[in-house]
Amino acid sequence: MRAHSLLLLLLVALLALGSQLPATLGRRKGEKSGGCPPDDGPCILSVPDQCVDDSHCPSRMKCCHKACFRPCVRKVFVKMGSCPEDQLRCLSPVQHLCSKDWDCPGHKRYCLGACGQDCKNPL
Repeated sequence: MRAHSLLLLLLVALLALGSQLPATLGRRKGEKSGGCPPDDGPCILSVPDQCVDDSHCPSRMKCCHKACFRPCVRKVFVKMGSCPEDQLRCLSPVQHLCSKDWDCPGHKRYCLGACGQDCKNPL
């Protein structure tokens, strides 16, 4: 009986740990690794979403926001951390100084700011 109780306790612990695994990795359940390409295009034509989440997309693809709908797109490498919110208004022409995280040195991330895309320290 004691071995049976120990086995049951171990099974419950493994199930609890497994249910927390996506949260531990910083992803929601069903969310694939990697990130979405930048969404800096205007919404020209509203079309129906192709997906609701990553589980609706083929492997190596993610469900991402693109202008005003959600298509399945090829996922990209993303560094850790999130972009700081930019509270500034841009008074000069928009400049894009980078186009993906890989363009940024060290731990800096590709972020969309008031004056365009730039490498910033993540939060």
